[in-house]
Amino acid sequence: MPVKSKRHASGTTSRGKSSTTPRNASHATSRRRNGANGNGADPDTRAQQHPKAPVPAQHQRSPGLESEVHPRPQYEAPAYIGSGKLNGKTALITGGDSGIGRAVSTLFAREGADIAIVYLPEEESDAQETRAAVENEGQRALLIPGDVTSSRFCHSAVDRTVKEFGRLDILVNNAGYQKNQPTLADVSEEQWERTFRTNIFGYFYMCKAAVPHMKTGSVILNTGSITGLEGEKTLIDYSSTKGAIHAFTKSLAQNLVEQGIRVNCVAPGPVWTPLNPSAKPAKEVEKFGSKQPMKRPAQPEELAPAYVFLASPADSSYISGEVLPVLGGATVAG
Repeated sequence: MPVKSKRHASGTTSRGKSSTTPRNASHATSRRRNGANGNGADPDTRAQQHPKAPVPAQHQRSPGLESEVHPRPQYEAPAYIGSGKLNGKTALITGGDSGIGRAVSTLFAREGADIAIVYLPEEESDAQETRAAVENEGQRALLIPGDVTSSRFCHSAVDRTVKEFGRLDILVNNAGYQKNQPTLADVSEEQWERTFRTNIFGYFYMCKAAVPHMKTGSVILNTGSITGLEGEKTLIDYSSTKGAIHAFTKSLAQNLVEQGIRVNCVAPGPVWTPLNPSAKPAKEVEKFGSKQPMKRPAQPEELAPAYVFLASPADSSYISGEVLPVLGGATVAG
């Protein structure tokens, strides 16, 4: 079941500003090890519970709310048992209110990190639910509403994170905009600019703001896409930004390696998030993910462990500049 949200004022944490150590630390550690929502479900059983295509026809106005997606995206990962891989770290996650961002927030917290969540103001209800999920793992959450298309906001978000938690170890660029269009003529100049300003300008702005606060061992993770590797005929603008993200990842990794900052990217295939019902007509949503070898879209909780792997120095200290596809059985060359 979804975590029931607690209402707090945006831009504050519920555990105060004096310490980065959660209250009742031993109990929090136990919850992280076992998962806040169980004692480690059987992974094979959980995999069989992921919904297959077709899914119900549905459409939402952009940006969409996870609370209105049916079936609800699965993010709690009850089979995932934390082991303290991110203890004492702080992560800032854009688009952290829902979808992949919510699942990553939850598992990062399960591994011991405090989380700053960036989201659009109209996604407040989703952000509150994600805050509750982070706190249920025994960690602190900071909500920062705003738009990553603004350089000023991105710098403010980083500054607020550092002021609240005293550090910034992990930046996850995950915010995205997508709208399917059948032909090039249907892609307006306004849509083209909005897609680029959200999906690649926002990543650039966040990195520019974050890197001065990062130390050796820090990590930047970007969310790419299979569309950036193979293209997609109804997502000309979106696919172009994702290809740019992949190149940005590799170039930035080369640029920052001497500072000891690793930069990597996760490139998902179809993932069941609010982005999809808000990007295409309801009938198109029905068959979302059906062309994958596994005959279904991924659930956000199936993507989040890839982000943990790339964020954790215990797992990936020798990995930087990589684009990791997660495609449900599909393969890509190169």
